[in-house]
Amino acid sequence: MAEASRWHRGVTFGMVNPHMYYLNKVMSSLFLDTSVPGEERTNFKSIRSITDFWKFMEGPLLEGLYWDSWYNNQQLYNLKNSSRIYYENILLGVPRVRQLKVRNNTCKVYSSFQSLMSECYGKYTSANEDVSNFGLQINTEWRYSTSNSNSPWHWGFLGVYRNGGYIFTLSKSKSETKNKFIDLRLNSWITRGTRVIFIDFSLYNANVNLFCIIRLVAEFPATGGILTSWQFYSVKLLRYVSYYDYFIASCEITFCIFLFVFTTQEVKKIKEFKSAYFKSIWNWLELLLLLLLKSTEKYSDFYFLAYWHIYYNNIIAITIFFAWIKIFKFISFNKTMSQLSSTLSRCIKDIVGFAIMFFIIFFAYAQLGFLVFGSQVDDFSTFQNSIFAQFRIVLGDFNFAGIQQANPILGPIYFITFIFFVFFVLLNMFLAIINDTYSEVKADYSIGRRPDFELGKMIKQSYKNVLEKFRLKKAQKDEDKKSRKGSEDLAEQARREGFDENEIQKAEQMKKWKERLEKKYYSMEIQDDYQPVTQEEFQELFLYAVELERELHYINLKLNQVVRKVSAL
Repeated sequence: MAEASRWHRGVTFGMVNPHMYYLNKVMSSLFLDTSVPGEERTNFKSIRSITDFWKFMEGPLLEGLYWDSWYNNQQLYNLKNSSRIYYENILLGVPRVRQLKVRNNTCKVYSSFQSLMSECYGKYTSANEDVSNFGLQINTEWRYSTSNSNSPWHWGFLGVYRNGGYIFTLSKSKSETKNKFIDLRLNSWITRGTRVIFIDFSLYNANVNLFCIIRLVAEFPATGGILTSWQFYSVKLLRYVSYYDYFIASCEITFCIFLFVFTTQEVKKIKEFKSAYFKSIWNWLELLLLLLLKSTEKYSDFYFLAYWHIYYNNIIAITIFFAWIKIFKFISFNKTMSQLSSTLSRCIKDIVGFAIMFFIIFFAYAQLGFLVFGSQVDDFSTFQNSIFAQFRIVLGDFNFAGIQQANPILGPIYFITFIFFVFFVLLNMFLAIINDTYSEVKADYSIGRRPDFELGKMIKQSYKNVLEKFRLKKAQKDEDKKSRKGSEDLAEQARREGFDENEIQKAEQMKKWKERLEKKYYSMEIQDDYQPVTQEEFQELFLYAVELERELHYINLKLNQVVRKVSAL
């Protein structure tokens, strides 16, 4: 498994390189931080109105997408080809703009205000989505189009947006695209029902063999204004180009072989141990590791590939994390590591009980913060944000001024009591549980009460497996046959001497029991370390002692009978 983990890490790191970060940084700086000409404070991040949105579309977006010539106005390539952003990144196909709207009357206006406002556009849901044509109704941007791609729905700040909508693609000509934007602005393409606009396009950098899939999102909440977000995915979709890529391919093939062997071993273990297999946390971890393991005039939809590529990378990252955690199983022969695992396993019940008490108080404060400060402080705007804000308070990252400004009375009271109960009381109780348990484990280790070393078990088991494979345990089997034959001879001799079958069977059972216990406890070399006895082993030893007591009582009766007969003579 350790060897497979090394190959797995080679496969994973072959999919990620530092150029991904630099490519994302360059593209985000170009499309997010570039300001509108004449308005230094207006860029994509700072868009708050429809006017600002159109200024961005006709300014920074247009200039960022179309690079017609070199910095000295020299033409470097055929304009029929795609634009080359920063002269190195080819624009694949043409960008796409997509809008989703909601219908009128998707919410209800209070009767007293119906004379002032007759229209009502609610928040975006799939049920509220508007699929009717609007405006000029002549091109695709005015007609609703259903989705023909398998891309996942987009999870935004205000809702989950599905595919489809009012879609149009940009031209390869900068002037035509600018005229398109002006025409849409003058004909009110963005309406009161607009809830989100997506700007999608993809780039390819041949120098580093990376695709950059970009999505700029502008959400229009029912409260008015605009919330912007973005996604930059730099991925390596062309896997095998350089010699290093082919080395990674060999690692992938080797990893698949290890994965097949490892899976076969785990299936055999499950069949052998059945329900007992699932009692070990390491076996659960091993199962978890197994489970984890055209035309340039059209829009090129790489978002689907990029999304699942990133998703795959995330799964691999989690798998590698658990593979590293599994190293604890192989280094448990170390005294310090063994103490750590023993401490955690021994105090798990106390930690669970403490966690219940902790989260009751923690969620109570989160609910209080959400209700009191939710409308004023961004960190408490939702219940989920309140939970994460409180974790940040515990770590020392908090906005006390915002809390105090939102509520001058309850703000300081909330903050002081939360710090006292959660930070000074509950967290110190948690540390006390760990500390006391560690002291107990350390005391047990000082007198020799420690668990068996895993490394010794692994070596012994591997040695037995090798002997079985090379058929070197034949002599042991011959000895077992001789032992069974000797037992049969003794039983036959006992029958000739007049012992009944019940006594013979009891004697054989006692002999087997005695041999098994002696093999388990007395055949091994005497060690200085005391080995703790489990409850099951203690019960087994107790029953053995009871049987020994019965046998001794029976022998005592026989001896008394012999003594009386001798005395009578």
